[in-house]
Amino acid sequence: MNALMDLKMSPAVKPLPTLLRVSDLTGKGQPDWSPDIHQEYKELQRRVKREVSKAKQKAYDELYTRLDTREGEKDLYRLARQRDRDGKGVQQVRVIKDRDGRVLTSEESAQRRWKEYFEELMNEENEREKRVEGVNSVEQKVDKIRKDEVRKALKRMKSGKAVGPDDIPVEVWKCLGEAAVEFLANLFNRVLESERMPEEWRSVLVPIFKNRGDVQSCSNYRGIKLMSHTMKLWERVVEARLRKGVEICEQQYGFMPRKSTTDAIFALRILMEKYRDSQRELHCVFVDLEKAYDRVPREELWYCMRKSGVAEKYVRVVQDMYERSRTVVRCAVGQTEEFKVEVGLHQGSALSPFLFAIVMDQLSEEVRQESPWTMMFADDILICSESREQVEENLERWRFALERRGMKVSRSKTEYMCVNEREGSGTVRLQGEEVKKVQEFKYLGSTVQSNGECGKEVKKRVQAGWNGWRKVWGVLCDRKISARIKGKVYRTVVRPAMLYGLETVSLRKRQESELEVAELKMLRFSLGVTRLDRIRNEYIRGTAHVGRLEDKVREDRLRWFGHVQRRESEYIGRRMLDMELPGRRQRGRPKRRLLLVPQVVKATVGAELSLTKNSHSITDQDSAYNSGSQSRDLFTKVGLTMSN
Repeated sequence: MNALMDLKMSPAVKPLPTLLRVSDLTGKGQPDWSPDIHQEYKELQRRVKREVSKAKQKAYDELYTRLDTREGEKDLYRLARQRDRDGKGVQQVRVIKDRDGRVLTSEESAQRRWKEYFEELMNEENEREKRVEGVNSVEQKVDKIRKDEVRKALKRMKSGKAVGPDDIPVEVWKCLGEAAVEFLANLFNRVLESERMPEEWRSVLVPIFKNRGDVQSCSNYRGIKLMSHTMKLWERVVEARLRKGVEICEQQYGFMPRKSTTDAIFALRILMEKYRDSQRELHCVFVDLEKAYDRVPREELWYCMRKSGVAEKYVRVVQDMYERSRTVVRCAVGQTEEFKVEVGLHQGSALSPFLFAIVMDQLSEEVRQESPWTMMFADDILICSESREQVEENLERWRFALERRGMKVSRSKTEYMCVNEREGSGTVRLQGEEVKKVQEFKYLGSTVQSNGECGKEVKKRVQAGWNGWRKVWGVLCDRKISARIKGKVYRTVVRPAMLYGLETVSLRKRQESELEVAELKMLRFSLGVTRLDRIRNEYIRGTAHVGRLEDKVREDRLRWFGHVQRRESEYIGRRMLDMELPGRRQRGRPKRRLLLVPQVVKATVGAELSLTKNSHSITDQDSAYNSGSQSRDLFTKVGLTMSN
């Protein structure tokens, strides 16, 4: 902005408007200038171009100087997202098609079509049995909301998110400090007492293009609900209270404290390893629910909340959030008329994940088994058994328990996998329909294979790393950004995608090499060098301040193993490690498994696990930085300038 103001005030630019007003335009749209005026215009044009170039250079210099500071880190990631969006195609169009494929050109017809599509999509309800039995409500006194509860909710809210209909970002409340805490506490107590929230706390639905399929088809868009940040604060306060009073089953790993996807992935991989080593079959069914959040019947939600012991006051508060809500669709041609949503949970709500966990906890009460034979992560359900007949029977029980209450098991996405399969083990059927049998499955983002290997998972991690690299290529490939900043962006965006879940995997040297090769390709691209420049790998890493990926995998593996060993004996990871199965290992060299990885073996026999706390600083900071000066010298020799 400062550079633009300097450009407007520049002596070279000021005469331009006056000169343009001197001349008249002919009928052909060409200026009717004398040779002297034309020559003066050409000279002025050259001067203006030079001034514009200087202003742009000054703006870029200010930008890159700011990006190299701690205050400019947020701007760095914002710049990466902006450049990623600029490189994509059309996200939304003003002209769409109706349900019959006819093109709608007017704004009114397009708005009606958007409303029609999302109103049908979000009000579709599955068939279910009506409950005849009731449940007693819990009438108990509810304490007033305290200031410390509001402070905790504010602390958990992230900044920089899209605002809702009231256009009040959470940053406003954070900046106001204690005054905001006191105001919000009083406001929330009024809402709690009246059981009616303000009318402004309503959601807006934004369609976003998926980058595939017909750009004019509504079915290729997905909706994201933008809700009031103040309402989200209110939801977080209510959620914290509900979590204290409701106990969710230990089979649920989604959005639960001290649980994550890694716990479920680790338990499944260890279980598969033990059955493979014992030469016993393990049958797994990965159950998928169709539009789980959008199909939860509201009556079932109220019933499950009451049955879980939620105070009736909170039930009525949540009912007010849903029963009096309004929704509009914001699209390229404006906003549609309001419509009501009668089914499902609010997407993007801070309270919805826990409400869904309550529903799943009650609906699965009679059919779930202990972990690891049943594991749930929100709507992702894993059913395991030692026999095909038993897992088929369990699947049918799950289907009956869920579908009678309005949830539906997807026939196309539910899949079956058999570990250590013998010939003729058959397949699994669901209501007479054969369930798709697979040799690999992507479970919670990590690919598991029926033979217990991890080759496919390594390839997926490499692909995920490249996908993350492409999202920030606008920063990583900018030669004016320092190598230190590029290394930081790489470590925070790209590397976590490559390492996700690898602490639970026993990698071979060849697979570690695949990851190393992919990482070095990304770093060379980012630094603007090729292998023809003959720069050693350690110098590349030193310049970018990025340690060896092999060392980082070892660190994560040891840290995870220490985490498992420190947990209580009832923890699923400990139980999996201590599980013993009858059976004999097959002849020949033992299959590679996590507990035979040298670092884990060393830690098991009493190596100092405290070393893992310092390995990150040693690997990624000190050793990389020490080689930085050598790498800069080598870059200079090949004629490249690298700022660090």
